[in-house]
Amino acid sequence: MQRVYLAKPHTAQRAFHNSRSLEVSAMADMIIQSPDEVVAFLKAQHNLIEDMFDQVLHATDPKAREEPFAALRQLLAVHETAEEMIVHPRARKEADDGDAIVDARLDEEHGAKELLSQIEQLDVTSQRFIDELTKLREAVLEHAKQEETEEFPVLTRQLDDDDLKRMGTAVRAAEAIAPTHPHPGVESAKLNFALGPFASMLDRARDLIGHAVG
Repeated sequence: MQRVYLAKPHTAQRAFHNSRSLEVSAMADMIIQSPDEVVAFLKAQHNLIEDMFDQVLHATDPKAREEPFAALRQLLAVHETAEEMIVHPRARKEADDGDAIVDARLDEEHGAKELLSQIEQLDVTSQRFIDELTKLREAVLEHAKQEETEEFPVLTRQLDDDDLKRMGTAVRAAEAIAPTHPHPGVESAKLNFALGPFASMLDRARDLIGHAVG
């Protein structure tokens, strides 16, 4: 199965310093190349999220943090909501200790959402913004590690290829209706997805994903 390798942190930092050749939009486009199967797709998104954190944190101009941070918020809203609505319920059902596994992941997600809601109130040019975003990065990456260690193996073990691809299609639909970056010239409600606080983005993501998956 093909695996998409997105730029790792040192690559993102180097590319950013080289005339910002690694743009948020280009990074978001890369994920479209990832496999159809849900676990591989979500792992590719985890790599993308890590890269986007590092693009914000390694920006040489503090004022240049705003755009990649907005894109990061948007991807996190779509990614976590898709997992909450599509992946976690299936893992809860399939794993012998599914309740414990999923409840732990939901607690981690809740903590990350609370921290992000605080961070978005900060001045992106401030040191406190960097300090708090670094904490969020650590929490989100640890959360992703736990998903990949405890939750995803259950899905690959218990579900057949068709089920995994159907879940992948649903998760892809979530990204399609709330893309990680707007497309210039396209007048659509999608372009308003990232407006407002993170909590509002989560609400919109739930509505959009619920509509997409029926």
